[in-house]
Formats: sequence, structure tokens, C-alpha cells
Amino acid sequence: MFRKIVATLILLLIFNGYVYVNIFEDYKKHHIRELSFYKNRITELESVVDEFKLEGLDVTVTMYHPIYPQTDKTPSITADGTRIRISKASEYKFVALSRNLLKRWGGPFNYGDFILIKGASGKDGVYQVRDTMNSKWVNVVDILESKHVKPYKYENVHIYKMNWTDNIQLVNNNK
Repeated sequence: MFRKIVATLILLLIFNGYVYVNIFEDYKKHHIRELSFYKNRITELESVVDEFKLEGLDVTVTMYHPIYPQTDKTPSITADGTRIRISKASEYKFVALSRNLLKRWGGPFNYGDFILIKGASGKDGVYQVRDTMNSKWVNVVDILESKHVKPYKYENVHIYKMNWTDNIQLVNNNK
């Protein structure tokens, strides 16, 4: 009797192993197909990003002062943790981007990236991404300015991600 039970358990174990191996093989095939789909999608999106690097992105450029309530309750610390001197804000050439432009929310830019702004009259030039805007803003670049600078706004401005070796021509054309 004991041998029959052991034999039955062994057969049951072999059968379960066979069934589960086949199920997992099906899952494996399914996930390989999914992975292939997403790799192709990533390739498509990379080509869109490459186009953006060449053509730029249309945004609205505004400015902000490092004071509460234009910032959070720590106006001397940017979103990436950089500490600034409030009295010298304009000298830093830092910008805050609307969240849709930042990588953590699906955009093309990271903190620390350099961008070229073209079409903002006297504010054209290279800036570094250091801050984040309130979530209500979309496609907006906010330039950090000292308290004495009067508010301004430029629409239909182009921004370009600066990969120094790729975009050196853009910098030269900006002079």
C-alpha cells in the first residue's frame, strides 16, 4: 500500500512538473513577444527624440524669482538640490522646466542637462536644467532671475537639448 501511494505521488509530481513546465514555456514565449514589441517601440521613440534634437521644441519662456510663493518654502534650493545665492540668481543661468519636459515624467530632459533657448529676444542662450515647475504648467521654461528683474514672457520659443558635440553649430549660430 505504501509503495502504491509513493508511486502515485511520484507520478502526480512528474505530471504536475510537466504541466507547469509547459505553462511556464507559454509564459516565456508570451513575454519574449512582449519584450520584442517594447524594444521596437523604444526604437520608434528614440527616432522621435532624435528628430527633436534636430528640430527643437516649441515652448513658452517666462521667468521666476527665487522667493516664496514663486517657489516652494526653500527658495535657495532648486528641485535637484542645488543651493543658490538668491541675490545672484540671474548669474546662474538655471531654468525650471514644466514637468512634461522632465524625464521623470516622460519628457526628454534630466536635471543637469543644458538647453539652448532661441527666439526669446535678449534671453537667448545656454541654460542648465535645475528646477521643476508646478504641475499646472505644460511646455514652459522658467528662467531663474534675481529680484530686480522685471517679469517677461516669450511665446513660440525653440529649445534644444545640448549635446555639445552634436549641436555645436546651433551654439555658433546663436552668436
